[in-house]
Amino acid sequence: MKKLLTTLLLAGALTATAQEQAKMVKLPELQELITSTGDNIKVINFWATWCAPCVKEMPLFEKLGQERKDVKVTLVSLDLDLDPDPAKVHKFVARKKLQSQVLILDEKDPNSYIEQIEKTWSGALPATIIINSKTGQRKFVERELHEGELEKLIAEVQ
Repeated sequence: MKKLLTTLLLAGALTATAQEQAKMVKLPELQELITSTGDNIKVINFWATWCAPCVKEMPLFEKLGQERKDVKVTLVSLDLDLDPDPAKVHKFVARKKLQSQVLILDEKDPNSYIEQIEKTWSGALPATIIINSKTGQRKFVERELHEGELEKLIAEVQ
């Protein structure tokens, strides 16, 4: 019984941490994040738990966020358009021990928001926007990124 209670408490703590790390946002809040100014380079990655290339490239974003304090990494889950249960994302965040800020876009119709995020975006995942918050210069990439590519893209907006 004591082991069961400990396991339940631990599972609850992991879920609470994941929920804190995976905040639900609507499109206007995401747009505010994208357009806000500041001192950091913003790297905003759009992904889903069901997207194998998204999951494969995720360690690159985590590494970047840990190594570069001048870069703010945000991972935006687009899972809700296919699965309305955010618990799947919370569990994924906890299982992968993600340290980056994770947002869950609380919008159901991708056709209504994709162009509002990036005019050239077809909607394919993964997709990443790199923004220089000081100058407004930005790069958009609609494919899986590989080792070294994030640094090159950041250099292009600096």
